[in-house]
Amino acid sequence: MKFVRFMMRNAAMLNAPKHIDYYAKFSPLPLSMKQFLDFGTTNACEKTSFAFLRQELPVRMSNSLKEISLLPDQLIETQSVQLVHSWFVQSLMDILEFQDKCPDDPRVLAEFVETLVTIRNRHNDVVATMAQGVIEYRDTFGADPVTSQNIQYFLDRFYMSRVSIRMLINQHTLIFDGSTNPGHPSSIGCIDSCCDVTDVIRDAYESAKMLCEQNYLGSPELELREINAKNKSKPIEISYVPSHLYHMVFELFKNAMRATIENHETSSTLPPIKVMVALGGEDLSIKISDRGGGVPFRKIERLFSYMYSTAPRPTIGDHQRTPMAGFGYGLPISRLYARYFQGDLQLYPMEGYGTDAVIQLKALSTDSVEKLPVFNKTALRNYKVNQEADDWCVPSKEPLNVAAYKAAK
Repeated sequence: MKFVRFMMRNAAMLNAPKHIDYYAKFSPLPLSMKQFLDFGTTNACEKTSFAFLRQELPVRMSNSLKEISLLPDQLIETQSVQLVHSWFVQSLMDILEFQDKCPDDPRVLAEFVETLVTIRNRHNDVVATMAQGVIEYRDTFGADPVTSQNIQYFLDRFYMSRVSIRMLINQHTLIFDGSTNPGHPSSIGCIDSCCDVTDVIRDAYESAKMLCEQNYLGSPELELREINAKNKSKPIEISYVPSHLYHMVFELFKNAMRATIENHETSSTLPPIKVMVALGGEDLSIKISDRGGGVPFRKIERLFSYMYSTAPRPTIGDHQRTPMAGFGYGLPISRLYARYFQGDLQLYPMEGYGTDAVIQLKALSTDSVEKLPVFNKTALRNYKVNQEADDWCVPSKEPLNVAAYKAAK
């Protein structure tokens, strides 16, 4: 019996390219925060979710797989990228096994949940493994501007798709696993419909503070203010994924603390990190300000670049480490989390003084809609960009010697 299943699985894997081509023709269907919440509270039907996911997950996975194939051949051929590709193909085939199964059978629904959990666990190290492939490629072949641009474009889209796939899987498994979270009664899957923003910020600060004190034997204090323009007497609450918000703020606190301490090594006191949280009619804004000396403005985009990471190569599978530690991927991944529900994350440095990091999120659940990459002709063109002459003058690295151009007398 095991041999029969093995042969059937092998036959299915051989058909994977055909399935990828088929599902990549469809565009992903973005969901809003309100749709996630409404489904989880009033229309939570496991069969409906099952029917949606067995169609939507293959679409999102196939879109990602098609874009992997557009990467430089030397990057695709790295062991790390091959491993990530195999994980996605295997997960796609796992989902496709449910295409003809009846959702009226409780055993099918239970098996589907188990499969989703297996897929989620299989993809735990996707970011780290893909990052290692990029490091291997960069170390061997270097990073010309066109290739760097293509890889940046790909990784932003690939990691965003991964965030969305995990979101769908988490919602289904958490809502239909038969248990509730008594500590967070307002939670619908991984979304908290009454997410206390300052609570999440304080939790992230305490975690970053502990990490900072382990490394530097000290840490800056926190000064936090909040302004609820909608209701000044109430704390700021929005419908959001607390783990996403925590990830963003934790990363910014780590950077702010490290910069502050290293910029005040000779000082007996450390300036505090100041946080302002403001809720308006449309936006929730979080500004984290430090006195860490800032960085030159020209380096800002490098902080969000996957190819410019100079961090040492980490060890894959070391789950005791801080997420993305050692890859330099904290900021670009955090920006993707912000953008996933139509927000953003920006840095505003003042070289010689400090940096303001601003997270913008949608305040309304109807405005918080998934931002999903689509594999189409427009995407294809972005991978075929050639280096062309700039239509703006490019400043020279060396000052111009005007004396050389003086008219001969």
